[in-house]
Amino acid sequence: MKSDIVKKGIERAPHRALFKAMGYTDEEIRRPLIGVVNSKNEIVPGHMHLDRIAEAVKAGIRMAGGTPVEFGSIGICDGIAMGHIGMKYSLASRELIADSCEAMGLAHSFDGMVFIPNCDKIVPGMLMAAARIDVPCIVISGGPMLSLKKNDVYLDLNSVFEAVGAYKAGTMTEEEVFEYEDIACPGCGSCSGMFTANSMNCLTEVLGMGLPGNGTIPAVYAERIRLAKQAGMKVMELVEKGIRPSDILTEKAFENALTVDMALGCSTNSVLHLPAIANEAGIKINLDIVNEISARVPNLCRLAPAGPHHVQDLYMAGGVQAVMNELSKKNLLHTDLITVTGKTIWENIKDARVTDTNVIRSIDEPYSATGGIAVLRGNIAKDGAVVKRSAVADEMLVHRGPARVFDSEEDAIKAIYEGQIRSGDVVIIRYEGPKGGPGMREMLSPTSAIAGMGLDTTVALITDGRFSGASRGASIGHVSPEAMEGGMIAAVRDGDIISIDIPAGRLNAEVPEEELERRMAEWKPPQPRVTTGYLGRYARMVTSASTGAVLK
Repeated sequence: MKSDIVKKGIERAPHRALFKAMGYTDEEIRRPLIGVVNSKNEIVPGHMHLDRIAEAVKAGIRMAGGTPVEFGSIGICDGIAMGHIGMKYSLASRELIADSCEAMGLAHSFDGMVFIPNCDKIVPGMLMAAARIDVPCIVISGGPMLSLKKNDVYLDLNSVFEAVGAYKAGTMTEEEVFEYEDIACPGCGSCSGMFTANSMNCLTEVLGMGLPGNGTIPAVYAERIRLAKQAGMKVMELVEKGIRPSDILTEKAFENALTVDMALGCSTNSVLHLPAIANEAGIKINLDIVNEISARVPNLCRLAPAGPHHVQDLYMAGGVQAVMNELSKKNLLHTDLITVTGKTIWENIKDARVTDTNVIRSIDEPYSATGGIAVLRGNIAKDGAVVKRSAVADEMLVHRGPARVFDSEEDAIKAIYEGQIRSGDVVIIRYEGPKGGPGMREMLSPTSAIAGMGLDTTVALITDGRFSGASRGASIGHVSPEAMEGGMIAAVRDGDIISIDIPAGRLNAEVPEEELERRMAEWKPPQPRVTTGYLGRYARMVTSASTGAVLK
């Protein structure tokens, strides 16, 4: 066993003494040691209940003959961090999580590991760590939050953000906003739409690193506790069989993840995280493959913010496995790949069925013939930009309008709330990329304000930052190269006509190339916003969004 290095032989008597100081018995020490990474805390609704998940995981490990060893991981709530300096730390925390899990896992020579995340950056951070550590691993999330109905509409966190925009526009009262505030997030779990957390938890299933149901069983269901126990038992089987992340996280597995991403209409952040996870597995994902896959994969689901359904509906309709079964009917998946079940993808999905075609469309009657995410390129996004195509109104798929340029999210929000943005405008928010932000903040506040004011069908937003999975409308993010690195988005000026053609994958400023080059010759990068502490180091080391914003 790998853990023998910390417990076997006379030379390891001091090490065993330390185990015994914590109450471990000789029998527990002799068994395989399984690290249990628990990101439970009291600041993220998706993580509030993870102590119950961890206890279930540990019970499963013990039932299967192992010894669980629990330790903690940080987790940031993107919603609470939204719209202020806190959001600068959100994406940056992904690397901290990966690094700390790697350090704990390798320093203590665990025989296997169970990762318990739930929300946005924690899921990819732990998957990155699993790929680095490469001992038998399994991921078990805390599950999605429920969505409750008010006035025949199911609410979620995004409903409250948009309510603020509606209040600013005078179409909603303060009392109505408070009513939404009280019921939109009814309890524990990752926010209930197909936002980033649920996107990544669903794609963890697809990659083969989570058991079927990992992404969709609601947080408050007893089935979630049972799944956690099964995960604890299953990791022991993976240890026995020697199945490691490097056996599962193959190039074909990432192709599968992108394929299901298109069918589900996942958050654009998935296009940031999948390349980062792949990078840890020694695999390079070029953004062009996104459009190649999108061109052949139909969009089968329209979950919030793209439609009225939530993850609880996806669960009741058959879940991720049913979506994968539909895709397999047109041979769109690699189904012979091994997963943490110890079985192949085909063995996992062959009996899965769609039980509600309003939530999961038939492969023959999709919402659209192409996938839910598109990569755009052009003179202001030479290395690419990303949009959640499935959440864009038809009339905004092709758009021309004058640029309204802002050098920070705060300036843009102020202008939106003050009614300075007009129908037809293209709002550009720059110097918010991985390096310029630093930290590539999500722009849920401005997109929600635009939607709440009823402008989401006439106004586009473009940024070198990123958008929340809850954002809807023509919200184009991840513009690369970013402004801070001298990308052409830095040359755009107020009034320049911006041309957006999502079906054709094009994003351009209608400005002569020589004029853009003249402007950039006069351009000087602004002073970094943060130079000290972790964010200062992050800004110096982080790479482009087009490469997953990994650290050099």
